[in-house]
Amino acid sequence: MPTAGRKAIKQRIITALIVLPLLILCVFYASRGLFAGLIFIACGLALHEFYHLALPAQRRLESSLSVAAGVLCCVGLVYAASPPFVLLSIVLPCLFLALVYLFRLQDMQSVSRDLAFSLLGLFYVPLLLSHVALLRALPSGRNWVFLVLCVVMISDTMAYVVGKNWGRHRLYQAVSPKKSVEGSLGGLVGGVLGALICKLWFFTELDTADVLFIGLVVGAFSQLGDLVESLFKRSFGVKDSGRLFPGHGGMLDRLDSLLFAFPVTYYYAVWMVA
Repeated sequence: MPTAGRKAIKQRIITALIVLPLLILCVFYASRGLFAGLIFIACGLALHEFYHLALPAQRRLESSLSVAAGVLCCVGLVYAASPPFVLLSIVLPCLFLALVYLFRLQDMQSVSRDLAFSLLGLFYVPLLLSHVALLRALPSGRNWVFLVLCVVMISDTMAYVVGKNWGRHRLYQAVSPKKSVEGSLGGLVGGVLGALICKLWFFTELDTADVLFIGLVVGAFSQLGDLVESLFKRSFGVKDSGRLFPGHGGMLDRLDSLLFAFPVTYYYAVWMVA
């Protein structure tokens, strides 16, 4: 293996050994307010990376205001006491950003594109990420959050191992050239395995149907989340969204699979299990 490859793997391992224990501690021991606060910080960092890639350099003020609007959107979604406040948490930031671009016109040819990216960031990060805090607030919320993390991590690992050793057919070459159909199927098997391990380890309330649904559906949506972020990065012409985590990329790179996995799990927990 080339020296650069060994260095990258070493960085990934060291970062994981530091971040994973802290993540587990936060999931199980942080208060609801502290946990939500950490989600808001992650939201801000991910939005900063997204707008840094999506908006031109002359839109720095709009980028900063979009980050602020996104974090406030996430706060509103997590703490909304009724459906009107949920809608207000989305509508107000959208109206605010529309007015910002209206009165800071700059280039008429690009203003609609820039505004569209600012609004897309709101729907892509805070709207989806807020479900982590909502899931954590449910009965057995800690178990649900840790379940998703286990399913996604084991699914990702199985997809990588199977794809690297037996991958022959490209899954979606235009978006992610290295991903294979075989790796994707391996990831689904890994998702079911991860859900089963969680059931046997700490989440005995789950039945066989829960294990299969969470393993297959949540595993599939985590792969779709990965592909969507790959789509964005390829359209922006970058490999990683940032360098926050050495060997792992930016915050958005770490959240990509989870952004799609947590909402699916939240609604399943609320409607099918609770």
